[in-house]
Formats: sequence, C-alpha cells, structure tokens
Amino acid sequence: MPDAEDVRRIALSLPDTMEKIAWSMPTFRVAGKMFATLPEDETSIAVRCPKEERDELALAEPDKFWIADHEAQFAWVRVRLAALEDEAELRDILADSWRQAAPTRLLESHPRLGLPPEG
Repeated sequence: MPDAEDVRRIALSLPDTMEKIAWSMPTFRVAGKMFATLPEDETSIAVRCPKEERDELALAEPDKFWIADHEAQFAWVRVRLAALEDEAELRDILADSWRQAAPTRLLESHPRLGLPPEG
C-alpha cells in the first residue's frame, strides 16, 4: 500500500516539481502550479481531475475516490492511499494530475509522461 513518503518521492520525481507547505499541508507544484496535496493526516491525496471524470470515479469506486465538499466546485478528486492497488497506480494518478497542471513547454518535453503505454 502506498504511503505519504511514496507520494512525496513520486511527485518530486516528476519534471520541474517542488514541494511547498500551504494550508498546513504538503502541496506539490509543477512550474508553480499545484497538482497534488497530502491532506487528512497524509492518508489521502487530492489531485486534479476533470469534473466529468471525477464524478464517474467517485461513483464507480467510492472506497477509493471521493469529492471533498469544499472542492466540489473545482476539478479535484481525493484518493485514499490505502485503497490503491500499488505504487504503479499512484504513479499513474500523480502523473495524470501533473500533466493537467504542467505548462506546454514541459508537456512537449515529456510527451509520454502519465500516458498509458502504447499497446
């Protein structure tokens, strides 16, 4: 089961990422734009997710994904670390959120980051 240290290690391995404390919790930013936080005593993460996908995830897997009331109007979803299958799933979730926040120059430099492998 991934934990907060796995979140930190994976998030900081993504290009141009830094950790910054905000709202008394660790946040992770790419080129200054937040893409993940570690709220709730670091047992979950909040990541960027388009609202349509977020709503589908929360309905399909409510034990893993949920929408915090104060984030309902934003394109963010919460993820319970204990519910993740493995570190690879955590990496995919963080990389997808990173892609949503990263500037074009980074996306162009890392075109495959966070995308499913070509089959």
